[in-house]
Amino acid sequence: MITGVHVFISGRVQGVFYRANTKNKAEQLGVNGWVKNLSDGRVEAFFQGDEKTVDSMISWCKNGPPNAEVTNVDIKKELVTETLEGFVIRY
Repeated sequence: MITGVHVFISGRVQGVFYRANTKNKAEQLGVNGWVKNLSDGRVEAFFQGDEKTVDSMISWCKNGPPNAEVTNVDIKKELVTETLEGFVIRY
């Protein structure tokens, strides 16, 4: 079964290569979706895949790359209506 989650990451998560590292980790795990910066300083991501790999991706987000300082991760499960292919950085 395919799981889909929207994740909103707060803290020092912009200007620390959070999006690029998220893309690399997602591709490493085989998670589909996207990641982007928000104007309020947070990072938003959508992950799609099997529950175990999506959970691994969420766990990674709680720490992020070495220079990030994550203060909060808000997770919202989503109904999967279409299957995504690959992982992209949105601008």
